[in-house]
Amino acid sequence: MSLPVLLAAGSTPSPSPSTSTDPTVATLQDAQESATNAAGWIEQNWSTWLSIGLRVLLILVIAGVLRVVVRRAITKLIEHMNHTAQAVDGTALGGLLVNVERRRQRSQAIGSVLRSVASFLIMGTGALMILGTFEINLAPLLASAGVAGVAIGFGARNLVTDFLSGVFMILEDQYGVGDTIDAGVASGEVVEVGLRVTKLRGDNGEIWYVRNGEVKRIGNLSQGWATAGVDVTVRASEDLDRVQGVLNEVAETMSKEEPWNERLWGPIEVLGLDSVLLDSMVVRVSAKTMPGKALSVERELRWRIKRAFDAADIRIVGGPAPAEEEAPAPDPTESVAAPSAHANLASPQVAATAPIPAPSTPK
Repeated sequence: MSLPVLLAAGSTPSPSPSTSTDPTVATLQDAQESATNAAGWIEQNWSTWLSIGLRVLLILVIAGVLRVVVRRAITKLIEHMNHTAQAVDGTALGGLLVNVERRRQRSQAIGSVLRSVASFLIMGTGALMILGTFEINLAPLLASAGVAGVAIGFGARNLVTDFLSGVFMILEDQYGVGDTIDAGVASGEVVEVGLRVTKLRGDNGEIWYVRNGEVKRIGNLSQGWATAGVDVTVRASEDLDRVQGVLNEVAETMSKEEPWNERLWGPIEVLGLDSVLLDSMVVRVSAKTMPGKALSVERELRWRIKRAFDAADIRIVGGPAPAEEEAPAPDPTESVAAPSAHANLASPQVAATAPIPAPSTPK
């Protein structure tokens, strides 16, 4: 047997190639397929996403530009109000109005509120439009917001009332910091004006926190002008012409002196008799003053009238009584009663009042 035949007979068949795949090759194939799918998805939807992005960008740009324009317009309006206030300051009309600093503070508060409201409305509308661009259903969101708004409105109606009242108080310039007001529930000098609470300092130094929604009426004692009135009560026997002459002299002198000539916005007038009684009569003196200066003018006017009346020997009712002649001292014996007969135990009167002895019984 030849060698080739032996080799052929003794040889075993070679194994067939394995059908198993390489993990590295499978991973590359999956990545390639994922990339192909992503590229296809992007190719199909890129126009939609580009359109949405452009819409969102356009909404943001328009909202931002509109917000800047509105805020700038509000600022210009506030500046115009300040210039108008400065134009009338120092005139007769400006004297009856609030001072420039007060108007500046009020205009700044109004501008801040208006700018905040404008920003909230513009940006809120822009946010809703952006959500609508992403095809998000806004009906449930708006319904939920409506229900929440109703719940908050019922639960915090007092807070809403206070806030709205504070806004209208600022817009209408009913009072400001430094004014003396009577708010019904409390009175005093305004320390701070808020949208919900107004702080007042009372006459004794206490601080009152008054909710704006509780204020039904407001009496502002610091706007326009004030009236200083003094009632002078004299005896009914005084000469009216003489009394009027002294009062006119006091008024003329006070109107020319500092600082009363600045605090007085009109001449001091003797209005005449306010009332006439059996033993007295009341003469009324009045004058227009700066806001908040009526009390000091009244005190100074009383001081000057009293000194002038003392110099003119005009007595004000309620003053010291005139000296009268002293009456003779009373006789101390006038109040002593006459001696009584009962004071002497040996007198017949005392014996007559003695009890009758009982008769003795016979033994």
